Amino acid sequence: MAHAAANLKDREESGDFAALLTESLGGSKNFQGRVVQGRIIEITDDFVIIDVGLKAEGRVSKREFMTPGQETEIRLGDKVEVYVERMEDRNGETQLSREKARREEVWVDLEKASEKKERVTGVISGRVKGGFTVDLGGAVAFLPGSQVDIRPVRDVSPLMGTPQPFHILKMDRSRGNIVVSRRAVLEESREEARSDLLGTLKEGMIIQGVVKNITDYGAFVDLGGVDGLLHVTDISWKRVNHPSEVLQIGQSVDVQIVRFNEETQRISLGMKQLEQDPWKGVAARYSGGMRLKGRVTNITDYGAFVELEPGIEGLVHVSEMSWTKKNIHPGKIVSTSQEVDVIVLDVDPDKRRVSLGLKQCQENPWKQFSETHKAGDILEGEIRNVTEFGLFVAMPGDIDGMVHLSDVSWEDSSEEALKAYKKGDMLKVKVLDIDPEKERIALGVKQLSGSGPTEESFSGPARGEVVTCTVASVHDKGIEVTTNDGMKGSIKKADLSRERSEQRPDRFAVGEKLDAKVVGVDKKTRSLQLSIKAREIDEDKQAMDTFGSTESGASLGDILGAALGRKEAVPASQTEEPVEKPKRKAPSKKKKTEGDADA
Repeated sequence: MAHAAANLKDREESGDFAALLTESLGGSKNFQGRVVQGRIIEITDDFVIIDVGLKAEGRVSKREFMTPGQETEIRLGDKVEVYVERMEDRNGETQLSREKARREEVWVDLEKASEKKERVTGVISGRVKGGFTVDLGGAVAFLPGSQVDIRPVRDVSPLMGTPQPFHILKMDRSRGNIVVSRRAVLEESREEARSDLLGTLKEGMIIQGVVKNITDYGAFVDLGGVDGLLHVTDISWKRVNHPSEVLQIGQSVDVQIVRFNEETQRISLGMKQLEQDPWKGVAARYSGGMRLKGRVTNITDYGAFVELEPGIEGLVHVSEMSWTKKNIHPGKIVSTSQEVDVIVLDVDPDKRRVSLGLKQCQENPWKQFSETHKAGDILEGEIRNVTEFGLFVAMPGDIDGMVHLSDVSWEDSSEEALKAYKKGDMLKVKVLDIDPEKERIALGVKQLSGSGPTEESFSGPARGEVVTCTVASVHDKGIEVTTNDGMKGSIKKADLSRERSEQRPDRFAVGEKLDAKVVGVDKKTRSLQLSIKAREIDEDKQAMDTFGSTESGASLGDILGAALGRKEAVPASQTEEPVEKPKRKAPSKKKKTEGDADA
């Protein structure tokens, strides 16, 4: 009752309090669920008693007036805003909440900041699924994990408990949801710093940055609001297969601006440019013929790269890797990281190239063979390979010699002669020629049986004779035949007939007999070049000479018909009178034309 009397006295002394209360409620008599202004009339150890102008005072826990890390600063008579949760509880007291009132105040301030798109200050207070909770001075907001920073952050501990600026992304007061972003604030600051930085960048400038991302072709470095590309070839003078061998995300590096395009704002960076170029003076350090040791750093289809010193690599071309192993991948001769002996073949400082040789460190087996063997030697070796143009035979020193198709047999120079040989057979050969420079050894098989047939020993048909042949094979370019004497011959497509329409190889069948004229003789290979066309032309010419010319007005059919009739008219006993030869027709007395005169 004493409290009530004191309250009544206070209300009388402050007649304007009721007016303020009425104003705060907007004339409404429903206090519940509203924020009202009250006055502190008593402070105990645990509670603060507040009069809000109702029948009974309300009690608020003293903790709701405390600020973490600070002392409570409330005094009797202070006016504070509280939230009316219930008009009267079972004890007849009004249930009030300072914390809910403060939250309502914060919501009003946050809504104003969201409308103006202003930053708000908050503290990351805890971790939840998908992100973090942020205390915005009484209101709890959600910070998604993707909105913490521009780059993914593994450890957020250093950010927790520290006031941070945030942007409000979304607010829903009815559901009590607030979504904020720290990343948006950083991006705004980054854009401001980017504009300032772009105005100061120049090619050749040395600047510090942080590795932001690593790819197969290089690394992106954050220069403080602007990203530049550090290409893998500009990381170091020595070979770098992948940027991750040298760099790590988050690593601070000193880089030089190699190129800067102001229009596209693309920045190319370099790290090796900060070191001394190892190619300077390379011609003085390396000369042709020098023998060195190196380490294989990379293997390609065309050769292997060997590091001679950090930043200096030479190429051993595949043709310079082995004296004997041809058409083989370099990876089957050397391996990555292997130490090898090499010979310097050529140095080109302008193109930054050093040509190296691996086989030159070993004895040349071709030169060695030429020193221990000569033309005319007879050797035996294994047939390594059989091709359409000859045989490859193994020689001493793990090298191969070749027996050309023309040196296999005196009688047959076609591919048929190779069918008698197969890979893996041992074969005796005669050395015909040695060329160590071109790495060639010419061998022969037919030379083992003497010098072969000569022109004097040839006893076949002469050029111009007509021979009877048998068709051995038919192909697109003509036919192959065999004479009755066993000699081989060929007839080209154009020589198959006098008539163009009959110059078709498919007219003939294997085994068919035919007569052809010898138009060419190869006495060494004992082969003939034949022609049916030439034979037909000769026959027509002979018939004309014998029975007349076309100028007489008789055709070839007339002449042949007359010749056959004459043959039938002659008696076998020769006792009868001979049949009179048909007389030539007298030349026509018609007036010659201009064309006849020309003929």
